[in-house]
Amino acid sequence: MSDHDDNGYEMPDREEFQHDPLGHAEVRGGMTVGELVEQYGHAGIGAADVHEAADIYAEMLADDDCTVFMSLAGAMVPTGMRKVVSDLIRDGHVDALVTTGANLTHDAIEAIGGKHHHGRAQHHGEKTEREHDETLRDEEVDRIYNVYLPQEHFALFESHLRDEVFPALEEEGTVSIAALCRELGRANSEVNDREGIEEDAGVAAAAYEADVPIYCPAVQDSVLGLQAWMYSQTSSFSLDALADMTPLTDLAYDADTAGCLLVGGGVPKNFTLQTMLVTPGAYDYGVQITMDPAATGGLSGATLDEARSWGKLEKDARNATVLGDATIMLPLLVAAARERIE
Repeated sequence: MSDHDDNGYEMPDREEFQHDPLGHAEVRGGMTVGELVEQYGHAGIGAADVHEAADIYAEMLADDDCTVFMSLAGAMVPTGMRKVVSDLIRDGHVDALVTTGANLTHDAIEAIGGKHHHGRAQHHGEKTEREHDETLRDEEVDRIYNVYLPQEHFALFESHLRDEVFPALEEEGTVSIAALCRELGRANSEVNDREGIEEDAGVAAAAYEADVPIYCPAVQDSVLGLQAWMYSQTSSFSLDALADMTPLTDLAYDADTAGCLLVGGGVPKNFTLQTMLVTPGAYDYGVQITMDPAATGGLSGATLDEARSWGKLEKDARNATVLGDATIMLPLLVAAARERIE
């Protein structure tokens, strides 16, 4: 209904507008991450989105009846997010992980003693960017933006697969990709312990130890998948790409409530979301971190509201999208949610 203010101004009917004045974030030394994110709630634009996402993620984790699916795309493991993810798994905050073969490859490299190193995205001397990368090629060093990885670590990884992972699976013939991920986790855990590796055993090992399934629908698109294919050429070992669909769908079907944390986009995001297309329900909570815009039409930038139109999210689901670098936003959201629920 219209109304008048003290000066006689007739207010228009306002259905959308709610009287919720913007505040101003207060920042001080010694704040916890949770306190900082609470201050974000007073602000607008991206800060408000981060606050809402942390609120939804904390509610998701605090819901004992909620089955939590996590998708992990992009170079999260080689850029230092490995322990954030493995700790979530070990602490019971992930019921299923959907990720890339690349993340599993780099996870295993660290589990067996390899390390990623600080580098630089561009050469700051007289060399061009191309000459910078040509130099790295000559030095047998692979670059992921500003992270370097010596190629000899891939040779160690290949030996690890052939000695510790593939032989046990060969006895079974054709296996699911999840079975490969589980065997990789077992081998990573055992070798890490046996060799006294200083670095944590990692994501796949944590999933194996906690009996959390890992799904890797595009495993062929990685060194892990490439090595699996090469091994299959001279053995009875092979992968069944459809075998994971039933257990993943069953997990979603049996969930009282379901939530998803989507880090990046691509195949892991869609594989996680599409599961709900063949179940009676849909996700009750959804949080995604992406840097991709929705206007390009790609799935990586598609909003979770768009996913609602497909029936992947419930109509009344709580969802939020955070636009930003996942190496910044993921630890921030996880720390804020953990502080709230712990």
